[in-house]
Amino acid sequence: MNDLQNMYKDILKDPFPQEMSIRLGDQTVKFKKRTWIIDNQEKGLRYGENPDQPAALYEPVDGVPELGGIMFRSGGYGLVSSIREENMIQAGKHPGKTNLTDVDNGINILQYLTRKPAAVILKHNNPCGASWSDQGLFEAVKKALYADRIASFGGAVVLNRPLDKESAQFLAENYLEVLAAPDYEPGALDIVQARKNLRILKIPGLGRLEDFQGSPFLDIKSLSDGGMIVQFSFANRILKPEDFLPAAAAGDGKEVMARKPDAREMEDLLFAWAVEAGVTSNSVIFAKNGCTISIGTGEQDRVGCVDMAIQKAYNKYADMLVFEKNKKSIYQLKQKAQKDQSSSAELHEILARTMKAKAGLPGSVLVSDGFFPFRDGVDEAIAQGVTAIAQPGGSIRDLEVIEAVNEAVPQVAMVFTGQRSFKH
Repeated sequence: MNDLQNMYKDILKDPFPQEMSIRLGDQTVKFKKRTWIIDNQEKGLRYGENPDQPAALYEPVDGVPELGGIMFRSGGYGLVSSIREENMIQAGKHPGKTNLTDVDNGINILQYLTRKPAAVILKHNNPCGASWSDQGLFEAVKKALYADRIASFGGAVVLNRPLDKESAQFLAENYLEVLAAPDYEPGALDIVQARKNLRILKIPGLGRLEDFQGSPFLDIKSLSDGGMIVQFSFANRILKPEDFLPAAAAGDGKEVMARKPDAREMEDLLFAWAVEAGVTSNSVIFAKNGCTISIGTGEQDRVGCVDMAIQKAYNKYADMLVFEKNKKSIYQLKQKAQKDQSSSAELHEILARTMKAKAGLPGSVLVSDGFFPFRDGVDEAIAQGVTAIAQPGGSIRDLEVIEAVNEAVPQVAMVFTGQRSFKH
């Protein structure tokens, strides 16, 4: 058993060279392997996605590629590949690939949420919960974590504002693996450093993410035969309300147009579409008041993804009711309910309250990373009280999808994004 546990602690010796170059036509981009000296040991990544996979992190140090008249991102942004020893305020142990890719995907989301204090908590390269708030960082942090309290356990927290003492105290009360912020206010660092196994990163670039929002990076996908696909990285075109397109369609001799979202709905749709940039497709997000309620990830069918997200919302809502009452999880209560009559009664009461509240979904908005091929997913969302939907549009059944929101009482709003947000 000790040998099995040790495989997660050992640092693999990687065979990767100190330098790497990529040549694109007549352009060359040079990279340098990133290593750190921690506890008198100079090492790179602990390992890759799994403990038996050697891995290395490379930082671009020379060359800025230009393709089709577009300048790509290169070095100098002070983000993940630029992390040095001084940025590792508390290293715990040398980081692994997943620690850094979770932080990187948090950056990928937060680059579109610079207008307000925002927090995103990630596990397995998907957001568990995300929030932004006019009321400050603490409100965003608390709402992001409680959006999915269970999944956030052992997650990576990424912030776009310096960590304050109130937020630090809240985070220190929860088990987390990684904390990344642009800076730390006086007193905040002492609080989170009490969690000895927490990796604490100071990444100044998190405070100026708007600097590179409009420029893509070279996105490379390696294939199992050793080949690769290269593409421009995804760029969110929906940065303000007027970037949405009216949801309209024509067919069968008629034209239909959906209701335009009101200001509150539009703000939540902007927020949720930004979060969508970091979610594995096929996905949908329910959100309300600047916070995710439920995130459906990686499903094969659209209506199934909506159904899964609804079920997650009910489960997470019930869990929070249990946690607020006795600091236990819904699963612990279910276990006790099998043998204890009072726990069984409590469980039934919790589930009844959850059903009555529809898991907090009434008044929420829904975004979908792809169009709705049928109206069924939209109908499922409307039945839960969704008031506005954003989706790419472009389906041959757009007309019947818009009819679904127009038939709803009260009428549900819909807009098109004009772009898909798949992430594979």
